Amino acid sequence: MKLSSYLSENLIVPNLKGDTFEELVSNLIDEIGKTNKQVKLESAHMKKAVFKREAEASTYLGSGVAIPHARLEYFDDIVVAIGFPEKSIKMKTITNTEEDLKMIVLVLADVLKNKNILKIMSGISRMSIKQKDVLDQIINCKCASKTLHILDEMKIEIDHNITAEDLFTQTPCAVKVTNTLEDIAKRIIMEQVAGIPVVDDNNNFLGEITERELISFGMPKHTTGLSDLSFLTIGEPFEDYLVNEKTTTIKDIYRTENIVTIDREASLMEISYLFMNRGVTRIYVVENNKYMGIILRSDIIKKILHI
Repeated sequence: MKLSSYLSENLIVPNLKGDTFEELVSNLIDEIGKTNKQVKLESAHMKKAVFKREAEASTYLGSGVAIPHARLEYFDDIVVAIGFPEKSIKMKTITNTEEDLKMIVLVLADVLKNKNILKIMSGISRMSIKQKDVLDQIINCKCASKTLHILDEMKIEIDHNITAEDLFTQTPCAVKVTNTLEDIAKRIIMEQVAGIPVVDDNNNFLGEITERELISFGMPKHTTGLSDLSFLTIGEPFEDYLVNEKTTTIKDIYRTENIVTIDREASLMEISYLFMNRGVTRIYVVENNKYMGIILRSDIIKKILHI
């Protein structure tokens, strides 16, 4: 079933009132309650569930879009509503910068409908990345009928099986072989990641650069083949690294072996199997050698087990 099939004009609010994100979401739930008796009856409990989920991790996707949601044990249904804030409010991104919130896609669903929630999130996320002009049309028009028409043409399916396309993100952004050691170290610290994909100028996937390669570069070369360094009494690691970090690129040190890649159609079962049996924490999504995104092992927890 398509996302547009879950929507109607009365579930799209062009000028949603509220001075905070919480007020906007609360008012959107109240709008749903005007035509949905169960939502009206259980609105207080639903608001509490949505805000509890939001407190655990922000549902702001970026590009002005947030998808607050809740899985409800007693709610044998799925309701989707869209609201366009009347007033501008700021939302924090994953990089801790601020952006204007322009559209809220609220999802209330049965506890077992995590697949549907993920499909909605991934569909909107893909639209914001690959078809930003379409998303801008929706945001700029703030029109229920036109929004429905655009989403119907987009054909965002939410009942199909979960694949890599639903799970991958493009964070962290890929780097080039011309990036320096200092560039990579800063990215690893600021973005709190252990590894970053490496691509060429045409977005062809080359490999990854991780904490391990940076540490290895800083170690004295004569120590790499030793199994025990306790007998060493002189020498200090990272002297060469600190001298050369601003000028040395990752061209000769990024990793090309023991990297797991899949295509965007890979199933959740295959992805989970690879995480369990290959001992990796990152899987890269690559199509025709073009880099598409990354799936972290923690994404299985965040997006499937605890969405």
